[in-house]
Amino acid sequence: MSDSSAATPFVSLPIIVAETTPAQTATAPVRRLPPWLRQNLAPGGGHAETAHLIAELNLETVCSSAKCPNRLECWSAGTATFMILGNVCTRPCGFCSVPKGKTEELEHDEPERVAEAAKRLGLRHVVITSVTRDDLPDGGADHFRRTVDAVRAATGAAIEVLVPDFIGKNGALERLMESKPDVFNHNTETVPRLYRTVRGRKSVYPWTLQLLADAKKILPSVKTKSGLMLGLGETRDELLDVFADLLDHGVDFLTLGQYLQPTLDSLPVDRYVPPEEFDELGGIARGMGFKKVASGPLVRSSYHAREMTE
Repeated sequence: MSDSSAATPFVSLPIIVAETTPAQTATAPVRRLPPWLRQNLAPGGGHAETAHLIAELNLETVCSSAKCPNRLECWSAGTATFMILGNVCTRPCGFCSVPKGKTEELEHDEPERVAEAAKRLGLRHVVITSVTRDDLPDGGADHFRRTVDAVRAATGAAIEVLVPDFIGKNGALERLMESKPDVFNHNTETVPRLYRTVRGRKSVYPWTLQLLADAKKILPSVKTKSGLMLGLGETRDELLDVFADLLDHGVDFLTLGQYLQPTLDSLPVDRYVPPEEFDELGGIARGMGFKKVASGPLVRSSYHAREMTE
């Protein structure tokens, strides 16, 4: 989610997730999250207003499509991460709840509608992401460029793009970077050993690293950012190796958060990583050389994004 939340009193609202695999039945037991993952949500706030605006302008948000655990907090603060290029993805990633299947035609007025929403929400840092569109010749890069240009013209806000990998799409990255985003974000998601299981056979770890490096080569002023989900079966040494790889490819900002199983058909959680371990890993990452690190159980790649750039 984008931007920051307001400082308001909070009330506790436990969240539960299913610790089952697709082969298990619907009657399998549901286990509560550990105490540190029981979400605290601000009462009231602007949640209804944000939801109404998104519905009025017929927009998609990753907040809803990916079942983000921070949605109510961020929407109550009048922020959202806009998801363009439709709400159907062409990649069957095991961790994600965004629908997969037949995609629809691009909505050519979508950039202007996103810009209108960002303007009416008064955002100073706007995060724009998308589904993966392998069916489009440029993977949707030009639509990204048009959206960034429209939002910047309407708001003057800093723009962060959270992009798919554009694998096999020659010239796509160059086209997107013509819009000069302030932050270029592409998630590594997990360690190389788990790439095929978590991200599917089309995603390639070396390509992820090269995409991040190439963005900075094209636009040296851009800040690059990547994120990983913990709790999928990775080891500590594997994580540290990924940290080193990201730094070797010029990545400035890193996010680390807990993987939460969004549906019964999604990959199960291997373990819940305690807050003190997130703190330790965040400290190690900072010591290794990342300019900014956000590390915690509920951290997501665009959660409190503006604070990471200040």
